[in-house]
Amino acid sequence: MKKQVKIYTTPICPWCFVAKNFLKKHGIPFEEIDVSKDEKAAKEMIQKSGQTGVPVIEINGKIIVGFDEKKIRKELDIK
Repeated sequence: MKKQVKIYTTPICPWCFVAKNFLKKHGIPFEEIDVSKDEKAAKEMIQKSGQTGVPVIEINGKIIVGFDEKKIRKELDIK
């Protein structure tokens, strides 16, 4: 089953770059949402995660706050 991946980011977030590079390296397509430019998306991210910090990664509706490689690998079935 194809995984739906969204990543909420800002342009100055170093962990956002790490997370995006990890997904790219593993060939995982993702939708990037820049919450510094999209106030509605920022509110949506806070509502879903309870967090104001980025990155927030959503994989098939499951929220992962920050770059938690172990959780990301588990959700995406990456060994």
